[in-house]
Formats: sequence, C-alpha cells, structure tokens
Amino acid sequence: MPPQQQKRTNFPDQSQRLVSSKDKIEIGACQVDQIGLENFIRTIVDEIDLNLTENVEFNLNDRGIIYKWNDVFNIEATYAKCLGISKRLYKCQSYTHEPSNCVTYFILEEFNKRTTSFLPEFKFYVLVFCWYDKETRSVTKVSVQYDQHSFFLHCLGIEGLWRWTIANVLTPPAKLWARAYFATGLVNPFTFIAQIALFAWGISKLCR
Repeated sequence: MPPQQQKRTNFPDQSQRLVSSKDKIEIGACQVDQIGLENFIRTIVDEIDLNLTENVEFNLNDRGIIYKWNDVFNIEATYAKCLGISKRLYKCQSYTHEPSNCVTYFILEEFNKRTTSFLPEFKFYVLVFCWYDKETRSVTKVSVQYDQHSFFLHCLGIEGLWRWTIANVLTPPAKLWARAYFATGLVNPFTFIAQIALFAWGISKLCR
C-alpha cells in the first residue's frame, strides 16, 4: 500500500455510507478538505468501502499513464513544487456512484496555495473517474481530466489577462466572421479549411 495513512473527513450524515438499491446514487457537495492528493483519494474511496492496492492504471488527462500509486503521489508532489505550489486543499463536488458499472466519478475542487507571495493562489476544477473490481473492491483505473492550458496560465498568474483578451479582443471579430460565414450558405469543412489556409498564407506574407 502507498505509505501515507488515510485521514477521516466530515461528510454529511446522509452520505456516510453510499449503500442503496438504486443503480445510480448522487449526493451534494461533500465536505472533504484534505491536504495532498493521497489523503484525498484515500478518503474518497473509503466512503464506499473501496481500497487501494499498489497497482493502478492512472490516466492523467490522456497525456500520461502511471501504473503505481506511489509514482502517482511522488510525481504530483514533485511537479507541484516545480510550479511553486506549496499546498493543495481538495474538496469533492457532485459525487456520483454507479455500483452496477463499478465506477464512481466526481468533480474535484482544488485550491492551490503558493510558495511565494507574488505567485497568486488559485482555485481549479478537475473531473475524476474511478473504476474498481467488483469482487475485491480494489480501485483498478483512475482517469483525471482537466483544462491543462488554463491550469498553467493560473500557475503563471496570467489566466485573468488571457481570459480578458479572449473575451474582449478575439471574440468580437470571431462573432462577425461567424455571421458573415453563415450568411454565405457555404458552411462546410472544405470551405473552413480553405479559410484557414488562406489566413495562414496571408499571415506568412505579412511576416516577410
């Protein structure tokens, strides 16, 4: 088993044990406040009597697959330090358990505290899926999905600037283009690709 021990949490009374005859169980926001990914994962799976073994297929945003829990936790701790993140506070939102499919999934709210004052703290949301073996009730596969681009913009402290630029600089001309394009009656993949090629050609001419 991975080294750290689980810490208990303060779930509402009605969600202390998710045992039901229903195929799908949904509960509201779970008040799970844990520092560090390992403590959070252990707390979540314990609520429906699951367990962690050494091995797991951990899919990180479809960009990397890790096969050991120890590796998952060590990698998370390492890159968090590289990005200037000193502490993470996790909270579970929109928790759903589907016993017939042996899967539980939830939205993870992640609050990142920083190592220095000039790096802004930020909140982020992650979608997590956990599949488990019905007989052993061991977690076999985990998929973590999040907006990686937005995450790194948050780490750099420029996510707000990027959001403003998209909303106020890029969106208005994009709306005008969409209206004009739709008015031609020629909206299809071929004309769209042709426009991209023409735009790229025009940019290359301007840059010479």
